[in-house]
Amino acid sequence: MKIEIQHKCSDFNSYRAARVKSLFNVETGCDWRKTAELPIENIEWQIGLIVGSSGSGKTSLGSALCNGQLYDIYSGWDSSSPIIDCIGINNDFNAVTAALSAVGLGDVPAWLRPFKVLSNGEKFRAGLARLVCERPKLAVVDEFTSVIDRQIAKIGASALAKAWRKGDGQIIMLSCHYDIIEWLQPDWVYDMDEARFYERDCLRQRPKMLLEIYKVRGTVFSRLFKKHYYLNLPAPVAAEYYIGVIDGAPVCHVAVCPLFTARAYRATRLVVLPEWQGAGIGTKFLAEICKHYLEGHGRCGHRYHTFFHTSHPQLCAALRHSKQWIQTGARLYGDNKTRSHKSMIRSATRKGVIRAVSGYGGHFRAVQSFKFIGYDS
Repeated sequence: MKIEIQHKCSDFNSYRAARVKSLFNVETGCDWRKTAELPIENIEWQIGLIVGSSGSGKTSLGSALCNGQLYDIYSGWDSSSPIIDCIGINNDFNAVTAALSAVGLGDVPAWLRPFKVLSNGEKFRAGLARLVCERPKLAVVDEFTSVIDRQIAKIGASALAKAWRKGDGQIIMLSCHYDIIEWLQPDWVYDMDEARFYERDCLRQRPKMLLEIYKVRGTVFSRLFKKHYYLNLPAPVAAEYYIGVIDGAPVCHVAVCPLFTARAYRATRLVVLPEWQGAGIGTKFLAEICKHYLEGHGRCGHRYHTFFHTSHPQLCAALRHSKQWIQTGARLYGDNKTRSHKSMIRSATRKGVIRAVSGYGGHFRAVQSFKFIGYDS
């Protein structure tokens, strides 16, 4: 496919314009031409990338490929509604939450905010989720990853690629950043600066991330992770706390407390920081911690299984599809809080302890329970 682009504007003859022409020996600035060879009509592809420096003609080339209908992930949002109501209006609720999680926007409170108040990174991921839900036959996305942090850009590109390849449709990303190529893993790349086209076979593999795990104090959760945890619960009793670190930066957190009445442990407070969501780090981190306890390295050295409860629909789906986990229960809403309150009073009385207790439960979260059994997935 040969694409010829030509832009023309008025040739100005003002004093300053004439002086610029004289000083720099420029005859005219009104014409701009570009020719590109994109042999994509004879190959099967889903994701393409046009990359090059600013002013190299990326937008013009992308516009020519989609007849001027560029897809803007930042426009068309209802500022009076939360993003959960603006994405995939005709889609199933689970499909929308799946898209949000797939592109790395797993921060549940952000789903309840309008687009205009989100951070740049959240806006970027929300736009990708909408694109995944709408899934047009061909979408050309301009300024891809241009206004966000580079770490969010890389993980976001990787998350989008994995989510997009699960369905149909074709997307072409236009970007001035070369650092996303190995993360996006497109089927083809056109480099505007070099006027060079190459297919996926020429790309390097996606970079590997080394996750180091450290045991930490409980205060680390309060300082770094609590604001990203969507529940407000008391601190778990006798818990041990762990964080995952990549290249010296904290990435994820989980706490594990004893559940010896059931000959088990319980994992809670699983948090992955927003800029790392969508890379599959959370489930691997959780499984590694549970394996650590199953091997007898936890409190009291018991070789017990670990239970984990969550109401996050996509995390539930991931655990259900893993051979390392089995589902042990599901409830539409929490336990009766009054019954829990009375039970805690009876327990305290037997121990001769006088204290104020409020009980647990009474919420309407659809909590699902899972047990780590340790088989490799």
